[in-house]
Amino acid sequence: MGTKSNVTEFVLFGLFQSREMQHVCFVVFSLIHVLTVLGNLLVIITINASKTLKAPMYFFLSHLSFADMCYPSATTPKMIADTFVERKTISFNGCMSQLFSAHFFGGTEIFLLTAMAYDRYVAICRPLHYTTIMDRWKCGLLAGASWVAGFLHSILQTLLTVQLPFCGPNEIDNFFCDVHPLLKLACADTYVVGLIVVANSGMISLVSFIVLIISYVVILLNLRSRSSESRHKALSTCGSHIITVLLVLVPPMFMYIRPSTTLAADKLVILFNIVMPPLLNPLIYTLRNNEVKNAMRKLFRVKGSLGEK
Repeated sequence: MGTKSNVTEFVLFGLFQSREMQHVCFVVFSLIHVLTVLGNLLVIITINASKTLKAPMYFFLSHLSFADMCYPSATTPKMIADTFVERKTISFNGCMSQLFSAHFFGGTEIFLLTAMAYDRYVAICRPLHYTTIMDRWKCGLLAGASWVAGFLHSILQTLLTVQLPFCGPNEIDNFFCDVHPLLKLACADTYVVGLIVVANSGMISLVSFIVLIISYVVILLNLRSRSSESRHKALSTCGSHIITVLLVLVPPMFMYIRPSTTLAADKLVILFNIVMPPLLNPLIYTLRNNEVKNAMRKLFRVKGSLGEK
């Protein structure tokens, strides 16, 4: 590629052009971001402080909550800060860091959900062997593999984008640096890179989605022979997981399983993906889970009694 990049910064259009809407965005997204961080932090603290939440499911949930806390933090604070300025700029290095971070935590989230589905499959379909299959070493391996896979997915996206020459327009019609808008700005043929992005981001989402759907079909078929009480308990846990899977996986499938084009709806779809699952996951997993709710009550009781002393 003979053309050298001479773009040192990118201009972000943000979500809305009107000042009034930007002020609304500042209030709404500041509140959402604080609630997201606090909600996920509460889940992590509860799981690590509790003596009862030692099952593999909660080990994975604490990892998911950490990824959920970091994922929006890669993009939302910059978006909130940009509501105050007329010209929203981001340096070339800042842009690539944002691209890497968003895909790293977003990808890891998908792999962790797959590990959690495997855990539920073993718990429900092979209950007698559950403790031997899902021992601490296997759980650690699955969680570690999820983070490594997220890193590899993200570093590939970033390295492909970083080596492209950017020499012309530098305006991105989005609130953060994502791969499709950047490919549009590159002054080189990005067809092959676009295909790799589809294979990397799109296929990860699609394959994970198919694997998760198959695993839940197998789980549901297995539940038919169980007592109504154990069926209800298993369905409650799986219900939380299925809601999260739909929230996390449907938007990336819409975004990345197509050629490298940008659609008008992209901004809102990716905003939903970055903001909603991390905000709702703590609620989904705690409101439907009595063990987590009881552990949280105990945690607050202990803190309350310590405060009184």
